[in-house]
Amino acid sequence: MAFRLKADNALYLFLVFIPITLVLEYVVHASPTTLFLTSAVAIVPLAGLMGKSTEMLAEHVGAGLGGLLNATFGNAAELIIAIFALKAGLHELVKASLTGSIIGNILLVFGLGALLGGLKFRRQVFNRTAARLGATLLLLSAVGLIIPSLLHFTRGGPGAAAAGDAATVSGSLSLEIAVVLIVCYVLSLVFAFTTHADLYRGASHHGDHGEGGEGGHAAGAAWSKGKSFAVLLTAAAFVGWMSEILVGGAEEAAHALGMNEVFVGVIVVALVGNAAEHSTAVLVALRNKMDLSLQIAVGSSLQIALFIAPLLVFLSYAIGPAPMDLVFTPLEVAAVAISVIVVGQISGDGETHWMEGVLLLGVYVLLGLAFFNLPG
Repeated sequence: MAFRLKADNALYLFLVFIPITLVLEYVVHASPTTLFLTSAVAIVPLAGLMGKSTEMLAEHVGAGLGGLLNATFGNAAELIIAIFALKAGLHELVKASLTGSIIGNILLVFGLGALLGGLKFRRQVFNRTAARLGATLLLLSAVGLIIPSLLHFTRGGPGAAAAGDAATVSGSLSLEIAVVLIVCYVLSLVFAFTTHADLYRGASHHGDHGEGGEGGHAAGAAWSKGKSFAVLLTAAAFVGWMSEILVGGAEEAAHALGMNEVFVGVIVVALVGNAAEHSTAVLVALRNKMDLSLQIAVGSSLQIALFIAPLLVFLSYAIGPAPMDLVFTPLEVAAVAISVIVVGQISGDGETHWMEGVLLLGVYVLLGLAFFNLPG
């Protein structure tokens, strides 16, 4: 517990980058690259505060509604960043960040948890039924995200007219698939928090079985409902402010740092929005709560694929300069498919060890190298 408190305190030290970023933006008028870097660092502790305040708020409303709150706001920071990128018309960056969040959670987060937890405990177990359901839902989400891309690339070959037709069809198909994905997401919440809640209770003794549950705060002094709500709103407001600055410097920063826009979205932006949640999954794995660690990793990826991605498609019709579809690059499609298959193989037996963590991290590094070497 002492280690957790120290980790939290260390994370909150990075809040100093909020005033630093604001001074650089409005007083110094620093370069977009500098603003991109400082705003990215500032978002990390803000995302952590949003997660903690959501969990504290959930403690006041009971386990069922608390789990729903955690599930709903578990990826709020990533959603806010994506909304500002959507408003700026950076659809490729938005879709890359979605891809990065999906593969980052199930490869990097689960991999780190399995590796570090496995070094401390020879064998860590988790509920096999819940893990298989998570893997199946991941497969469904992968299919939903892959189909528009396949249709786009198969219909867009013969000429410009065909390509235009493909874009129209894939756009309407993306909207229809978004509806299906959100329905599946809502039903998965009913399954997890109502009809089969017993499958998820083994993850934590504090009732935080869900994408946003952190499994560590409950042991400390609880915040009041008013304080939790105030911190959540304040952190969300600052995440929005920092996200606007981050998105404004993303393209120039990518060129200045020798990175392509897809790599920035898949690796950099995804890591920024998920950093606090990453640390939580690893910390609970070190306490031999592999059920909770796996649920944080897989649950967050599911929320991105089944809820955040469809929601952004709907929002693009209202706030974006043009509607966003679910057509991803071939490498993004391959990355999601590979990640889902690998995680399904590793989680299927209901137990894990440190070598499986190495394998997951190895796949993540290989995919990162592939994205880094994409043409700019």
